[in-house]
Amino acid sequence: MEKISTDAFPLTMPSSEKQETVCIFGTGDFGRSLGLKMLQCGYSIVFGSRTPGMSSLLPNGAEVMSYSDAAQKSDIIIITIHREHYDFLTELTEVLNGKILVDVSNNLKINQYPESNAEYLAQLVPGTHVVKAFNTISAWALQSGALDASRQVFICGNDSKAKQRVMDVVRSLGLTPLDKGSLMAANEIENYPLQLFPMWKFPFYLSAVLCVFFFFYCVIREVIYPYVYEKRDRTFRLPISIPNRVFPIAALTLLALVYLPGVIAAILQLYRGTKYRRFPDWLDHWMLCRKQLGLIALGFAFLHVLYTLVIPIRYYVRWTSNNRTVTQVITKKENPFSTTNSWLSDLYIALGMLGFFLFVLLGITSLPSVSNMVNWREFRFVQSKLGYLTLILCTAHTLVYGGKRFLNPSNLVWYLPSAYVIALIIPCTVLVIKFILILPCIDKTLMRIRQGWERNPKYSEPSLNGKTDI
Repeated sequence: MEKISTDAFPLTMPSSEKQETVCIFGTGDFGRSLGLKMLQCGYSIVFGSRTPGMSSLLPNGAEVMSYSDAAQKSDIIIITIHREHYDFLTELTEVLNGKILVDVSNNLKINQYPESNAEYLAQLVPGTHVVKAFNTISAWALQSGALDASRQVFICGNDSKAKQRVMDVVRSLGLTPLDKGSLMAANEIENYPLQLFPMWKFPFYLSAVLCVFFFFYCVIREVIYPYVYEKRDRTFRLPISIPNRVFPIAALTLLALVYLPGVIAAILQLYRGTKYRRFPDWLDHWMLCRKQLGLIALGFAFLHVLYTLVIPIRYYVRWTSNNRTVTQVITKKENPFSTTNSWLSDLYIALGMLGFFLFVLLGITSLPSVSNMVNWREFRFVQSKLGYLTLILCTAHTLVYGGKRFLNPSNLVWYLPSAYVIALIIPCTVLVIKFILILPCIDKTLMRIRQGWERNPKYSEPSLNGKTDI
């Protein structure tokens, strides 16, 4: 491993006349990276190691001693050692008494042990003040100056003064501390780095189910049926044609599912006559996943645009066009110009472009760097008002695509309607219910409920002063 140059990192805190000393137990990758960062920020670093003479690759300016000697140099000791090696700390009980131990460890599995590593450390060395911190920051993030990674550091502990000192250290490194409360929160903090896209699982699974369902639905209609009844091989539709039907259907359905939970929540509030009753857990989780559903829908919309752009260069399309032209020349017949079809075609394309433009705008405003620059009213206007306008345009885009074929019995294959007909069920349902909810007589009642009015006060939750919280 190459030695990391201390000149590669900018200083984030000017050194004071008297440097504060911080002790780090462990000389692994994370310990060395953290020590280097702290050195650059003006701290004096002492490493504790079981083999001080054999420790190498340590940053210039840091001392390395035995655990016992190093612990006597500082009131703050950062433990960069795995939980299974904590036993040696029991031998240092006297030296560690009254000191702040910062636990940075993570596990290999979620809820791997009955208690968190930080709680176990507090039980192992009872005279210390254990604080959980730095476990959500990687050695790479420290080396890169946290410019390309999260700057947020979750912190918890039972001693407020100890937490405050650790938070001061975090800030001096250019990171952002977030107090999560007592040491009981350590288990949640330790599980956080092990979670793989926790808010994305439901949207991913749902989009996968939608894609698989509509893909096989289209295969039955466009590949299997022609082969069974007409002995025609239509398998060439599998790479481009069928995916280009599935992607817009998935995008429209997921976009509608972004706004469906809000409609359901409004109906529940109207039915209950209060806003002070919790929504069902499934609805709460669904509402929390709306941003992810919308971004996946935008991804499918992008794929639909890309697949549509390649249509003119496909062999099947070019062959069909040339063959039709030759046939017209031979038969000396031409298709008369249809103003109606021209209108429908241009309207279909215009609605699609406008819907996609607003779709992209919704995706951009959902980015933290953009949403942090607008106030709540502006954000709500974009995500709600323009969001429903996007849903209307995309639904109209699909309706115009169907045109006169929408309810034509000749389009049924084995009594199965076209896929886009099924895709319109959820969007149209959401738009119809939303239209009903914004009727003045209903909207007025719903607004009163959301401002704290209750039809039946028995569901209210009184505050400490005996009044109902609004």
